[in-house]
Amino acid sequence: MIHLHCTSGKSDYITDMESFDSFYHYIENLPGVSLLLEMSIYLLFGFFVAGILKLFISSEYIAKHLSNGGFWDTVKASAFGVPLPICSCGVIPVSEHLKKSGASNSSVISFLVSTPTSGVDSILATYSLLGPIFAIFRPVASFVGGVLSGNLVSIFTKNDKSEKPPESPHMCEADIAEHKSFREKTIMALKYAFFELVESTGKWIMVGLLLGAVISFAVPQNFIADYLSNKFVSYIAMLLIGIPMYVCATGSIPIAASLVMKGMSPGAALIFLIAGPATNTATIAFIAGRMGKKTVIIYLITIIIVSVFFAFLFDMIASHYGFDFSRAHSHSAIFPNYLKLISAIALLALIIRPYLKRRDKMDGEKFYISDITCSHCAKTIEEAVKKVEGVKDALVDVKKKELTVKGKYKREDILGAIRKAGYTA
Repeated sequence: MIHLHCTSGKSDYITDMESFDSFYHYIENLPGVSLLLEMSIYLLFGFFVAGILKLFISSEYIAKHLSNGGFWDTVKASAFGVPLPICSCGVIPVSEHLKKSGASNSSVISFLVSTPTSGVDSILATYSLLGPIFAIFRPVASFVGGVLSGNLVSIFTKNDKSEKPPESPHMCEADIAEHKSFREKTIMALKYAFFELVESTGKWIMVGLLLGAVISFAVPQNFIADYLSNKFVSYIAMLLIGIPMYVCATGSIPIAASLVMKGMSPGAALIFLIAGPATNTATIAFIAGRMGKKTVIIYLITIIIVSVFFAFLFDMIASHYGFDFSRAHSHSAIFPNYLKLISAIALLALIIRPYLKRRDKMDGEKFYISDITCSHCAKTIEEAVKKVEGVKDALVDVKKKELTVKGKYKREDILGAIRKAGYTA
């Protein structure tokens, strides 16, 4: 009797897996690609969670809890801000809305400090590249910074209460969600998470990845040791770079990870992760114009104190327990390579999608809005203007900082809607 064993299928499978592993390891060694592969799956999950939060925690709901100007209002403002996935420029119109809705200056400052520094997507991405300790320290520092800055504003500035009684809020996302089916709620959350949110942060994620790749490829291994070996010199350098720079919470992560792998102290990298997203020239100008120079000074000093304190504490703990961050991007080994590759391709497709999307030009009256900076601004303005009586359509060109409005309306109503959304026409 002859026994036949068919092994060709199994052999082909093994050969295919070996070929895939070879291909994966090849692309993994390309500058910047390894960072993308490690971050993508965490970012996609973070965007999904952000979509759920967006539906059920609206800015109108937040404003109701932030109008008294007391200690607990700053705690609530910081607690609300830490998980919300709002970028450094997107937080400005939201903060303006909160202020006009009756939130106190101290609550608004707490929100401005805690929100852009963190977010569920950036917390997960921080874990993916820098590990659990960074992922814990960063939101804790954001929360503490928010509470401290708000209370200092309350103590050292006058008229901390809102300038006027809260406006009657229009129907918010959470109210709308109550009247929709589960399927409609899910679609709303997915559209916000993977279209609107990715569109507003995608460019900065790519900038961060590219800068991270440049640092990994072009910066000599001994550069940090030669020029930034002194811990406190590196702290000052990160503050000087981070404070004026515009970088979102997620986009700052691959830059920080690359610096750590080149030998930067983890505390100095933490300063960049806090000060970079929390501050930029646009936010500084907004606070100065709406809340005064004294508030700006308190805001900046608080961020410096909190970031340096947590950096020093981080370095002390890391040194005491011998933590090694030299291989920062090694925290997603639990996921198979094919899943990381699929996630990276999906994330890139979502980031590229807005640039491939054709937006037809529209005839109508033009409004120049100088403080438009991203797609989040565009969507906020379009939604606000479309609610004006007589408006048929509204379209924002981010590059030209231009709003086109079509319909029969009162011009002052359009200007009022733009101002109410937190922008200047």
